[in-house]
Amino acid sequence: MLLRLRHVTKTYPAATAAVLRGVTLDLDRGEMLALTGESGSGKSTLLHLIGGLDTADSGVVAIGGTDLTPLNDVGRAGLRRGTVGVIFQQFNLIPSLTVAANVAFQARLAGRHDAGRIRMLTDRLGLVDHLHKYPEQLSGGQQQRVAIARTLAPQPDLVLADEPTGNLDEATADTVMTMLQELVGETGAALILVTHSERLASRMLRRLRLHAGRLE
Repeated sequence: MLLRLRHVTKTYPAATAAVLRGVTLDLDRGEMLALTGESGSGKSTLLHLIGGLDTADSGVVAIGGTDLTPLNDVGRAGLRRGTVGVIFQQFNLIPSLTVAANVAFQARLAGRHDAGRIRMLTDRLGLVDHLHKYPEQLSGGQQQRVAIARTLAPQPDLVLADEPTGNLDEATADTVMTMLQELVGETGAALILVTHSERLASRMLRRLRLHAGRLE
């Protein structure tokens, strides 16, 4: 088992109710899960806890047998560098770096830079002719492809995608999702996709819905 959540809770100081109320979930290597739910249901919060971007109030969040709950910021950041990859809706590319440097960034941080793998990713994602460009010179779909390449370059065990196509038109979103699923599937990594799109959620082999802080 790759991911194990047990009775995870999270409440923010300004909130009138808990965002997550005892979430329990198991995810095996190679599984692809769509996580749906209305706005404010806790989808992004749950993804942030799994990715070590935030900490749970109680419960267990374990990846590969390592419980994230007692880890400090440095420990969680180390886990993200090599084990967990996160793809955001806003791309989060570094504007001062070229496409080539952005793609290599995460792999270098993780000590897993592999020039051959990066060449494969940029070729498969149609980025070869854009390696010298900067993010502002790319379309939204191209920027998301760069973000995918950057996330997959270190070969993480778990990929978290938070509305990764939310800023793209439908045709571009479908193309980007096809590429993401193929590339993740080839590595045997697990994928959790947070999405409002029923169309995209239907592409995943497993679906769960968050409602009022609980999984259904």
